[in-house]
Amino acid sequence: MNKLKITDLLKSGKILVSDGAWGTFLHKKGLQPGECPDEWSLSHPDAVRDIAQSYIEAGADMVETNSFGASRLKLQHYGLQDKADEINEAAARLSREAAGEDKYVIASIGPTGKMLLMGDVTETEWYDCFREQAVALEKGGADAVCIETMTDADEAVQAIRAAKENTGLEVIATFTFDKTMQGEYRTMMGLTPADAADRALAAGATIIGANCGNGMERMIDIVKEIKASFPDALILVHANAGLPVTVNGVDTFPETPEMMAALVPALVAAGANIIGGCCGTTPAHIKAIADIVAKINL
Repeated sequence: MNKLKITDLLKSGKILVSDGAWGTFLHKKGLQPGECPDEWSLSHPDAVRDIAQSYIEAGADMVETNSFGASRLKLQHYGLQDKADEINEAAARLSREAAGEDKYVIASIGPTGKMLLMGDVTETEWYDCFREQAVALEKGGADAVCIETMTDADEAVQAIRAAKENTGLEVIATFTFDKTMQGEYRTMMGLTPADAADRALAAGATIIGANCGNGMERMIDIVKEIKASFPDALILVHANAGLPVTVNGVDTFPETPEMMAALVPALVAAGANIIGGCCGTTPAHIKAIADIVAKINL
C-alpha cells in the first residue's frame, strides 16, 4: 500500500511516536562486550526482529534499524567492512518485517568515529561510506534514514547529502547536545541547537532534532531553541530515560515510563513532532509515551 510520507503526516498536525533503545536490548538478548551489534542482523535475525516488533506492539509509529554502527568505516574495527551492504540491507529488512506495511522504518545511521580535524578521514570517504549504507538500507525496505547522535556538522552534512542524492528516502538528522556550565547546549564540536539545525536543513534534511545525552526535561529546552530560529522545522526527539546514575558500578537511567510520559505534553508544546526514546528506554516507556500522544492526537 502507499503510505503518506512522514513529513506529510507531520504537516497535517499529527504527533508520531518513535521507538526506544536498541543497544541495551541487544545486551539483554546475549550480545557480549566486544561483539559487533550490527552483525547480529545476520547471525541473530530473530532477536533483532523481536526488538523492532516489541516497539511496534508498544504503540510506536516507526522503528529504527540495527545499523547505527554499520558504516564501512565503523565496521573496519571488527574486520566486517566488506559486509556493510549485507548488514545494512538485513537490518532494514528485519525492521520492515516487524513494522509491516503500515508503520515506518527510519533506518539508523550513526557517526563513523573518524574525525576530519585529526586527518582520520576525508569528506569524500565520509560521503562514500554513507552512500553505501543508505542505498543498502533503502534496498532492505526503509522509508527514511535517521542520521543520529551527530556532533560534527561536516560529518552530518556528508551523511545527509549521501542519502538525499542517492536514494528516495526521507532524511532525518539529529544531534547530541551537552549542557554547559553556563546552561547552554552544545555538541562536542561546539554547535548550538540552532547551528546544527541550520547546517542540517541547508544540506537537505526534512526532519531535524536531538537524541541521546539528555532526558525529556532538557530536550524541551533544546526544542524551544531550534523552534526560535526555525519555526517551521519538523522536529524529532529521542530522549534518554533521564541522566544516568551509577549504582553498584552500573550506569542506570532513573526515569520511569510514567515520568517520561508526563513531560510529553510540554515537549509537544515546545514544538516536537516525533517523540521516542534513546538510552535506558524500553517498550514500557514507549507505550506510556504512545498513550499520552494518542490523547494529544484526538
